[in-house]
Amino acid sequence: MASLWRSYQVLMSRYPWTVQIVTAGSLVGVGDVISQQLIERRGLAQHNVQRTVKMMGIGFFFVGPVVGGWYKVLDKLVVGGTKSAAMKKMLMDQLCFAPCFLGAFLGISGALNGLTLEENVKKLKRDYTDALISNYYVSFPCFLVRVLVSSHIIRLNCGLNLFCLCSSFGLQFRSPTSTSFHCTTGTSVDTRIT
Repeated sequence: MASLWRSYQVLMSRYPWTVQIVTAGSLVGVGDVISQQLIERRGLAQHNVQRTVKMMGIGFFFVGPVVGGWYKVLDKLVVGGTKSAAMKKMLMDQLCFAPCFLGAFLGISGALNGLTLEENVKKLKRDYTDALISNYYVSFPCFLVRVLVSSHIIRLNCGLNLFCLCSSFGLQFRSPTSTSFHCTTGTSVDTRIT
């Protein structure tokens, strides 16, 4: 495991954008597989491969580049590798970036699911707050652990949070006839188009 981590770090230092994008797309795809298999309990025969491919596309073309760019900005705004700097980055990330990013993520996934603009807006109004609260339930504890362990691990925030979030919210591509799913907070989020 240590050699795998070292190899990842070497690749990250040589090809940061490529590794960031591939990691994000892969983790979003794995999150959707987990969502379909463990949360929805579809089974391999009923697995919606098209949905997983769409989610990976969001990871490759939206999540990876946007989050990678955000971390570059964040590194310039908050300089240093101390725990205090890591805490500042966490607060900026979760209070400034996460609300905007989550809205865009949910909007894009709704559009790829075939929702019209009006349906997507209704869905965002209905589900956004629960999704953001669930993000905080997942993000803050993960980030705090990483801050206590090492401030250098801060970049894993993207990957680990996406993995958790996509496992919870990968259900954006469920059929419009499906009624609800349970978030990590235990709240039920309605997925019907009304």
